[in-house]
Amino acid sequence: MGPILCLTPSLAPSGALATRRLRWSRPDTFDAMAFLCPGKTKMSSPYGQGFTLIELLVVITIIGILMALLLPAVQAAREAARRTACSNNLRQIGLALENYHSQYICYPIGGLEYRPWDTPTAKHLKNYAWSAFLLPFLEQEALYHSIDFTKPFDDPANAQAAATILPVYLCPSMGRSSLLRQGRGATDFGGINGTRRVANNNPANGVMLYDKYLQAAHIRDGLSNTLAAAEAAGWPDGQWINARNVYDVAFQINYRPPPGQMPENEIQSLHPGGANGLMCDGSVRFLPQSLDMNILSALCTRANGDIVEGF
Repeated sequence: MGPILCLTPSLAPSGALATRRLRWSRPDTFDAMAFLCPGKTKMSSPYGQGFTLIELLVVITIIGILMALLLPAVQAAREAARRTACSNNLRQIGLALENYHSQYICYPIGGLEYRPWDTPTAKHLKNYAWSAFLLPFLEQEALYHSIDFTKPFDDPANAQAAATILPVYLCPSMGRSSLLRQGRGATDFGGINGTRRVANNNPANGVMLYDKYLQAAHIRDGLSNTLAAAEAAGWPDGQWINARNVYDVAFQINYRPPPGQMPENEIQSLHPGGANGLMCDGSVRFLPQSLDMNILSALCTRANGDIVEGF
């Protein structure tokens, strides 16, 4: 067996250029693995070292903890965006109210020929809501003219118009499965008729009255201190064409009646901690559910001589 050629590097003498030389080596002194893969042993894996099962479980656990910490923050950010969109819708409604007042020198009536119950004797009442009269000022003039106001709101002739979905009347936080209520376009906002905590709201002491117009001069408590509308999420008759989306206030914000008790049409929303309210000056304020009932009652009356403080 002849000698084997081994490519072993060696350095040139000092001061000269480094060169590689070929020298002969005996077979028993040649280590091919050490030559090809310096620093590796003969048993090293060509794929490198991977994760152990314990290390993998630790990584998965850390990722799970991070997700658990981040999820509430993401949900809070989304709810804040939805609440902002809700208040923007109310601002558009407030602007429409101001434009209505500028043109007609009064606010729209809360309800035309209000129908409290669907009895045979009341079926002829038209029962149109304030929100229907605002349509021309919300860029919905064609929809407004498609309604036959000579007939009741639930007449078959008005079915198609009443089923129109108007995003400006909706709160994004509702998360509903349908944008219709009883076949009609839903609304999550109701006009404030007053408060039962003052003279049982008789006569009505709010702004949205049945078959009666009010001017800004009638709101003597101040436009910025009086609610025109507020959120009324989940009310079964919450339809923008239906005059039953006008209500008086008796309970705290976001009040939920106990099981078995008849639901109340109150200021309520799905926003944590409160609900959005529209003031008569067109501004929108977030009403905390911890708001003192005396202050809330003062906000619901138009001319009771209340002084609103601490709000």
